[in-house]
This record gives sequence, structure tokens and C-alpha cells, in this order.
Amino acid sequence: MNYKNIFKILSSALVLLVIVGCATTTPIDYAAYKGSRPRSILVLPPLNNTPEVSASYSVLSYVTQPLSEAGYYVMPVTLVAEAFKENGLTQPADMHATSADKLRQIFGADAVLYLSITQYGTVYRVINSVSVVSVEAKLVDLKTGQQLWTGSASASSDEGQSQQQGGVAGLLLSAVVKQVMGTVLNQSHQVAGVATTRLLSAGLPKGVLYGPRSPNYGKD
Repeated sequence: MNYKNIFKILSSALVLLVIVGCATTTPIDYAAYKGSRPRSILVLPPLNNTPEVSASYSVLSYVTQPLSEAGYYVMPVTLVAEAFKENGLTQPADMHATSADKLRQIFGADAVLYLSITQYGTVYRVINSVSVVSVEAKLVDLKTGQQLWTGSASASSDEGQSQQQGGVAGLLLSAVVKQVMGTVLNQSHQVAGVATTRLLSAGLPKGVLYGPRSPNYGKD
């Protein structure tokens, strides 16, 4: 095979990689979101798909701040919990199953945010131990029932940390220590804050749009 043929093959492969890369970075369609432009958001307690019983309310405790900073009025979490309780709903799954019409009738919000936790807790590996939190979200217009936006984000306790030294024995000891410390200090709760902020902050690629209380409203 001569050099010209090799060059042609490599060129074709490069074009294919570019095409595949472009196909995996399709931008989000914000047309419905921009058409709705919700001012107030009702946040439902997250569905917990992990063994950690505290995951739902750990994530929920971080939701209000990034949404408020993005320019939205967020329905107070405690008042929402009381309203659901008065209507006989105490489990996140039952709240998520409530119709958009019923949610709007009870709370009067413009949109509802559905959250789902897919990973939460400290994971022990052979040479490492990390706390990982992964969350998915969906924003729905309560007037029309139309989905406005979806997103997902993850965070872990070992982000930005350098590789440990000291051989296999040192790595194993470090993993055990990190797992114990992660459990004692509830490290997953702190990581949940990072994941939630990463998911719900405005101005980020594929993130939520700025709300009407933000000076950046309508500029995204």
C-alpha cells in the first residue's frame, strides 16, 4: 500500500470521526422553554432510585438556591410538603404521579421540576473509595403539560484530586480511610450540593434558562 492510499484512508477516518462527534453534540431545542418562560417553579421531592434513604431530601435541600439565583421564584419546600400532606400525599412517587392540572390547582406555579436520583453514596473500589451523586431532571409547563427541558449531572468526591502514591498497600489503606470518613462526615450530602448546582444553574451548556428575576433574562 502506497502513501497516497494510506493518506486517503486516514482522511476518510478523520471525516467520519468529525461526523460522529457532531452527531453526539446536538444542541437542546429550547423553543418550548422560551415560549413558556415560567416565572415560578414547583420542585417535587426527588425520586430515590438508590439504597440511601436520605438521598431524596439531601438533594432537595440544595435545589432552591441555584434556581433562585437563576431568576425564578421557587415554591418554599416546607410549604409544599405541608400542602401535599394535607392532600394525603407523603411519598415522592405519589407526588410525581399527580397530574399537572392538580399541581397547578394546589400550588399555582407555572412549571414543575421532576428530579430523579440515580446514584448516591460512597462506593468502595479496589484502589479507591469515592462518594458519587447523579441526578436527572425534567421541567414541565403546568398549564399545558408540555416538557420544557431535561438535564442530568453528576459529581464525585475525588474530582480534582491527584493520584495517590505509596503502592498498592497505600492505595488500599487510603480507600478504606476515605470510605470511613465519607460515612462519618456524610460526604455524599456535600457532593449532592455540587451535582445539584451543576444541574440547575443557568448560563451553562444545556442548562436551564435565566428566569425573569435575573438581569440576564431573555439574553440566553
